[in-house]
Amino acid sequence: MRHIPALSAVHWRKSSHSNPNGGSCVEIADDFPGLVPVRDSKNPHGPALLIPAAAWTAFVASLKHRS
Repeated sequence: MRHIPALSAVHWRKSSHSNPNGGSCVEIADDFPGLVPVRDSKNPHGPALLIPAAAWTAFVASLKHRS
């Protein structure tokens, strides 16, 4: 069985590209070896996605490449 980390007490941070007026933002949590928890900042009590760290790194790199 896969261990699912408790996310209730983690520190979430918004993207550095977030709109200060609250627009469409994602938040991530650090300090989860091998995983990157991601959630919608407009729904902080809603579900979070647990993305493998390697997939998150590739996703962010592809976004930076497009800029």
